[in-house]
Amino acid sequence: MELRVLNLPKSFTRQELIALCKPHGAIASCDLVMDPKSGLSKGFGFVTFRDADAAQAAITALHGKKIGGSKIRVKPADQPAA
Repeated sequence: MELRVLNLPKSFTRQELIALCKPHGAIASCDLVMDPKSGLSKGFGFVTFRDADAAQAAITALHGKKIGGSKIRVKPADQPAA
C-alpha cells in the first residue's frame, strides 16, 4: 500500500523518511520529491509498504506528528492531497 507523506521540512532526506516509516513495517519503496533547482525536498514523498496493515499502522502513528515544527500528514496515496 502506497502512502503520501506531506508537510515535511524542506531539509528532510530520503533516508530520514525511511527511518521515520521503517518502525511500522517493511518498506517496498520510498521516494522523496526533490526540487531540481535547490536540491531540497519539496516537502512531500511517497512510501510503499509491503503490507496494508503496516501502512495503516504508519498512518495511525505518524499522521499529525510534529517534525521540524510542523504537523505532517500521512494518507493513502490514492486519496486527494487536500
